[in-house]
Amino acid sequence: MGWPRLAGVGAAALLALVSPAATAQQLRPPAYPLITHDPYFSLWSFQDTLTAAPTRHWTGEPQALEGVVRVDGQVYQFLGEAAPEYRAIIPTAQEKPYTARYTFSPPAPGWEKPAFAAAQGWQTGPAPFTDNTSLQGTAWSGGDIWVRRSVTVADALPKGKLVLQLWHDDDVEVYLNGTLLLKKDSYNGSYQYFEVPEVARQALRRGENLLALHCTSPQGGDHLDAGLYEVLPQPRLPRARQTAATVTATQTTYTFATGPVRLTVNFLSPLLLDELETVARPVSYVTFSATTTDGQPHAVQVLLAEAGTIATNTPYQPVTTQAGRTTRLEWQAVGTTAQPVLGKAGDNVRIDWGQAYLAAPTGSSPTVGAPATLRSTFAKSGQLATTKSVSSPAQRVALATVLNLGRVGPQPTEQHVLLGYDDQYSVQYFGQNLRGWWRRAPGSTMEKTLEAAEADYARLRQKCTAFDQQLYAEAQAAGGRQYADLCQLAYRQAIAAHKIVAGPKGEVLFLSKENFSNGSIGTVDVTYPSAPLFLLYNTELAKGLLRFIFDYSESGRWKKDFPAHDIGTYPLANGQTYGEDMPVEEAGNMLILTAAVVKRDGKPDFARQHWATLTKWVGFLQRDGFDPATQLSTDDFAGHLARNTNLSVKAIMGIACYGQLARQLGDEKTATQYLALARDLARRWQQMAQDGNHYALTFDKPAGSWSQKYNLVWDKLLGLQVFPPEVARQELAFYLQHQQRYGLPLDSRRTYTKSDWILWTATLAEREADFQALVAPVWQFAHETPSRVPLTDWHETTDARQSGFQARSVVGGYFIKMLEKRLSAEQVKP
Repeated sequence: MGWPRLAGVGAAALLALVSPAATAQQLRPPAYPLITHDPYFSLWSFQDTLTAAPTRHWTGEPQALEGVVRVDGQVYQFLGEAAPEYRAIIPTAQEKPYTARYTFSPPAPGWEKPAFAAAQGWQTGPAPFTDNTSLQGTAWSGGDIWVRRSVTVADALPKGKLVLQLWHDDDVEVYLNGTLLLKKDSYNGSYQYFEVPEVARQALRRGENLLALHCTSPQGGDHLDAGLYEVLPQPRLPRARQTAATVTATQTTYTFATGPVRLTVNFLSPLLLDELETVARPVSYVTFSATTTDGQPHAVQVLLAEAGTIATNTPYQPVTTQAGRTTRLEWQAVGTTAQPVLGKAGDNVRIDWGQAYLAAPTGSSPTVGAPATLRSTFAKSGQLATTKSVSSPAQRVALATVLNLGRVGPQPTEQHVLLGYDDQYSVQYFGQNLRGWWRRAPGSTMEKTLEAAEADYARLRQKCTAFDQQLYAEAQAAGGRQYADLCQLAYRQAIAAHKIVAGPKGEVLFLSKENFSNGSIGTVDVTYPSAPLFLLYNTELAKGLLRFIFDYSESGRWKKDFPAHDIGTYPLANGQTYGEDMPVEEAGNMLILTAAVVKRDGKPDFARQHWATLTKWVGFLQRDGFDPATQLSTDDFAGHLARNTNLSVKAIMGIACYGQLARQLGDEKTATQYLALARDLARRWQQMAQDGNHYALTFDKPAGSWSQKYNLVWDKLLGLQVFPPEVARQELAFYLQHQQRYGLPLDSRRTYTKSDWILWTATLAEREADFQALVAPVWQFAHETPSRVPLTDWHETTDARQSGFQARSVVGGYFIKMLEKRLSAEQVKP
């Protein structure tokens, strides 16, 4: 099969913009978005072939969707793979709490053996052993720990393959009855399965066993827990042959050959930013269309199953299902038995409250059962037994429905299902639990929402298709084919890394999660790079990215004269949890984005509401922003930096934006004062940062240092006229000489980069060829990266590997070139 085509087909008016060469271009996404709504309801395929592995949450944990088609009695699996199922021999603490003996002092030799008798002074405590205070376990804060865990194996010894489930931070060694099972360096950050040698089976015995662990953690986080598991066999069905895969802005579509029938499967998450009610509604559609390829009629049925793990953090949590119906639909729902609403905060965490729904038009009779049983029953009969509800561990539960397409001919026969998630409460906001925007009205339910989504199905399919074509054509007109490919790849990811909630006063709050970059909620320097997408399509959402930071300061909870970094750890927005402030970074970000919102709105009302706060923040920048002291910026992974010239540009832009806002508010005196100040600082900046043919990384001018001055882009977008064009021109010429195969490094200190900042830097270009020259290596990275995860914004420019982060909202920054074109077309003067 070919790689998926990331190209807009377009209506007649758009076809002229989409060349034949563009439609033939093939870009392989790092991962394929399937169901994308918010940080918890986000399912992806991490492989090019849809049946190569289970579908996954963006974190990488299996959350399986499975699809099987039956053609004249012959079955083919076309979607997903059964998530591996394991039987605990010695369970980890996440499945079954346990206590063990431990010591922080080096024990005598033989400590790992059952006969060890010198355990005096060892303590007893619950697992896991960790520095994470949000987990119930034994406190361990670095250094070495030795653990001895006695466990009785009462059942018959396993016959299947054995694996070790382990979370270790850092270096670890694990023994079973004195036999070494695994020795591993570094850390893994979450529970993972590791193969163990055959001697593990020989070491395991019925009755009393000893699992012994040693872990050393010289720095950073600390965590230790392990268990032994048997891999249960999973019957494998014949695979459909995948012939195509296409990703557009709101849809992912696959085509399969299944005997004499061509099956098309379309995943549609209708994230239309001009329809707030629709984009906030956590319901996606999966549509199945079949046609025959031999001109003869064939009987076709389709099974779709949704794993219970979609509603759990771990596969071991007990879940309960329930069934129901509306006027148009029948549905099954699954959720944890415990329902710990808003009970967990963190980064690598999945939701374990609320319910996942599978709904289908009346007559499809959704049911529930064990995944393997559902598959085998369908394979034999094309039907499923009717079961209303079950209670079981999540990994042994799936919701399922069968769509009978009847006798299919050469004309397409089509049916669809709906997948939704009711989280009941979405975030906690300074002690108050808030509902999602879609659920804000009294009496709102998922049943009513599913009914509304079903009524909208035909309209949304048509509108989303037209939107996808329009977005691609507009992006291609702005920046070329490769730029358009990147925009449509980033679109759903950027939106789904947020949650739209109704604030305490009924206002829109649009809260991001820092996916795999610490889990913070509402981080200002994540909002900053994400904002271009929302400034382009919906300024109400752009305001929703800023309101909670204004509120945090204006409520008196945040007392400093610059903005907070964040308002908590997702989903608990009860105040900043990041350990260090970013004063110049966040003050500049908030002033710039407020000015951008006002520019797009065409009226200064939003700035007027927060003028006192903006005045306080610009005062801080005036005092401390131009020559920043040692501090973090949004590129905090690169470490602290003093006298950062790009951060200084941000401060200057923030001051200029305040002047522009004052002019829009009718205060010409203040406008003149701050715009003059910004231009004076820009002149000083040029003198202090000039280093031959470019501008240095810091005002200290370390030899050969440089950095991307992406913050200059707002001078161009907002028409501030602070820096002379020669500054950007000189920097662009320098950058074009310092690219690596997969992009322009962030700065001279390392060869890694941030792709969002490259797109901002490229937007400084005056020549289309220069813009495309900077974009092309980013496209190549997305196409060739060996890191098969939802798009990372932080990668190595020499080999295209992920440096960190994934599925983050900041790829919304890719839309900055489209925003620049839109602002230019509107011709709004400062």
